[in-house]
Amino acid sequence: MEDSKPKLSIIIPVLNKLAGLKATIDSINRQTFRDFEVWIIDGKSSEETQDYLRTLSAPFFYKTQIDSGIYEAMNTGILEAKGDWLYFLGAEDVFCTPDTLRNVFKRQLAGRANLISGRIVYEGSTIPFVYSKKKRVKYPSWSFAMWIRNGLHHQGTFYRSSLFLAVEYKLEYKTLADYELNLQLYQKKETCILLEEVIAKCNSDGISKVGSWELYLEEIALKLALSSPIFLPIFYILVFIKYMSKKIVTHE
Repeated sequence: MEDSKPKLSIIIPVLNKLAGLKATIDSINRQTFRDFEVWIIDGKSSEETQDYLRTLSAPFFYKTQIDSGIYEAMNTGILEAKGDWLYFLGAEDVFCTPDTLRNVFKRQLAGRANLISGRIVYEGSTIPFVYSKKKRVKYPSWSFAMWIRNGLHHQGTFYRSSLFLAVEYKLEYKTLADYELNLQLYQKKETCILLEEVIAKCNSDGISKVGSWELYLEEIALKLALSSPIFLPIFYILVFIKYMSKKIVTHE
């Protein structure tokens, strides 16, 4: 693999989640599809985590740096990656089955789209936005509804690496840079194939699932940056509805 370009680069940002990182790497090792490399971008974790990273060998690689958070780590991973496709996993997140990647790439999708996205399942104590305790599945969508909510989850989405020649995760958005990037790509009319299968099981306890008002102010800011100030009242109404809905769902 070192002498040829891998089909897929998997990028994992991590900071002091050793048990979760091991679960993620074990999930990757169990994949029947093997044409990949893995870049672990470590935000200067404890020595215990770094000792573990030193035990890894190809196709696992790592880089340790002090960064501003997950999106700077993801940008670093993009620069290091050599694959035709990029995919982002968080420490603690795992593939749904050992055949997940094989099922994605057996479809001969090359040339048909620049994004491929499937479903993800939330696991964790936090109830994801607009989902009840009994329904934790996120279905991908790629339509005008992107202006209402992010239709793609990064643990369910594969990006053609050439897309990142023109875009990157913007660090001014601390929790929604992935939404901003996806909305940019939707505006550019990039094509996306939507899959029915579940790609990954993901932790629902991240900051973007908390539903704080600061999060929704960030959503307004990114939408304004990609559109026009005349839509400000609409964006405020939308986020207020989502904010209140989150409070209702949380107290079910």
